[in-house]
Amino acid sequence: MLKTHTRQANWRRANPAKYDAHLVVQRAVKAADLEKQTCKVCGTRAVDAHHDRYDEPLRVRWLCRLHHTRLHHRGEDMFPIRDRDIRT
Repeated sequence: MLKTHTRQANWRRANPAKYDAHLVVQRAVKAADLEKQTCKVCGTRAVDAHHDRYDEPLRVRWLCRLHHTRLHHRGEDMFPIRDRDIRT
């Protein structure tokens, strides 16, 4: 268990399933079992993995930080995503 009380540590304690999903993606990318794609909205290469479902940790949508933040704050319908498939 985490002993620190930083904002990040508090989030990890409060969201164990989400944190576990993030770790699964990190390990898969490092092991070359999962390849980062470009942002589904703008095509940039600097991306974050977005989980639509945390119980399927390797099913992610790759989004740049700007579009990932907007997705969480404004909702998915603002994006002109033609390909609605989530690729692993």
